[in-house]
Amino acid sequence: MSQTHKLARTFLLLAILLLSLNLRPAIAAIGPLIQSISQFAQVRSIGISLLTTIPVLMMGLGAIYAASIRQALGERGGIAIGGAIIAVACLMRLWADNRYGLFASAVLVGLGIAVIQALLPGFIKRNFGASTSSVLALYSTGIVAGAAIGSGTASWLEDQLGWLSTLAGWALPAVGATVVWMLASRNSQYAGRSTAQPGAAAKGGSVPFWRIGRCWSLLLFFGIGTGAFMLAMAWISPFYIGLGLTKGVAGLLLSVLTIVEALTALWLSLTINRFPDRRGLLITSLLLVAAGFLMLIVAPLVAPYFAVSLLGVGIGILFPLSIIVAMDHLKDPTLAGNFTAFVQGGGFIIASLVPLTAGSLRDVFNDLSYIWLLMAVASLGMVVLAVRFSPASYGRFQEDLAEVQGGVLRTA
Repeated sequence: MSQTHKLARTFLLLAILLLSLNLRPAIAAIGPLIQSISQFAQVRSIGISLLTTIPVLMMGLGAIYAASIRQALGERGGIAIGGAIIAVACLMRLWADNRYGLFASAVLVGLGIAVIQALLPGFIKRNFGASTSSVLALYSTGIVAGAAIGSGTASWLEDQLGWLSTLAGWALPAVGATVVWMLASRNSQYAGRSTAQPGAAAKGGSVPFWRIGRCWSLLLFFGIGTGAFMLAMAWISPFYIGLGLTKGVAGLLLSVLTIVEALTALWLSLTINRFPDRRGLLITSLLLVAAGFLMLIVAPLVAPYFAVSLLGVGIGILFPLSIIVAMDHLKDPTLAGNFTAFVQGGGFIIASLVPLTAGSLRDVFNDLSYIWLLMAVASLGMVVLAVRFSPASYGRFQEDLAEVQGGVLRTA
């Protein structure tokens, strides 16, 4: 590999990382600002949850229509459009001092994120081949790190700039990431606008993934993992404020959680190739997530930093690995991208219900213990699915997929 090619590859990795860093701050900053949003925008708990639920729901819808988005926009241009939409959505929050403006910006934020997340995994597999798992883990690390930065700086920025400017300020890094992307991706391999190859629809766009049980298992797995991520990001800080801790300490706990998530995801990106069989990592992550949520129920104030660290390590493994395992199942970049879009589409829709349920329960019971328990039970239940995700099962899945594409699903 020539020095020029290495530099171009590194620049492209930087662009992917910068884009991923911008996929969560506009959502993650909501939790630490809940008091100001409630006071000045007159938004109750369920409304606060909608500011998280709406973008996640948009991500799900965007993933479902990933093949159409790819053909309409192309991968390179579509990803740039997604970055621009995020920037516009954040900027409009300068004037979003009421619930309607906040909800409208949440829709746009979700749309921009949805476009990028629908297109980037397939682009990564197309350009990085055997290194796809590591690059996907780096991409996931950026998502988690962006959440850490967004949540960790929100309270401090609010004190300096006010809550509206804090939310709007994320337009600047979104613009920067989009510019870097356009420069770095000029010579990359990508599916262009309306340039699907012959048979491309058959290779992904029209495949009835829903007819294969493994697709639903992976969809549910991704939904639970992402739901845990979104729930912690949206409600850990308000939960501890409700227990009597100061806004600063509650924000610090959220920062610890997201920083641990980011460091764990970074570790995963560096070591993922040592674990061709992902099941040990998956089961470990699920047990840690369940333990963290249970600690929030039985002893939230005894060792709060330990509790959020358990969640951080668990989610830091589970969130990126749920994407990686889906991508592991297929080799063709277009088909793998569309399959991952199916998994993420349904998974994000499931995940969008988690913070909404949390807000509803909080309004009714003034307590989040019920949602912590629900997520702990769900995480333990996912262990039953995780033990089945062996490397050998990928081949059986590909056989099932070939038969579905031929119109006959293997019943054995």
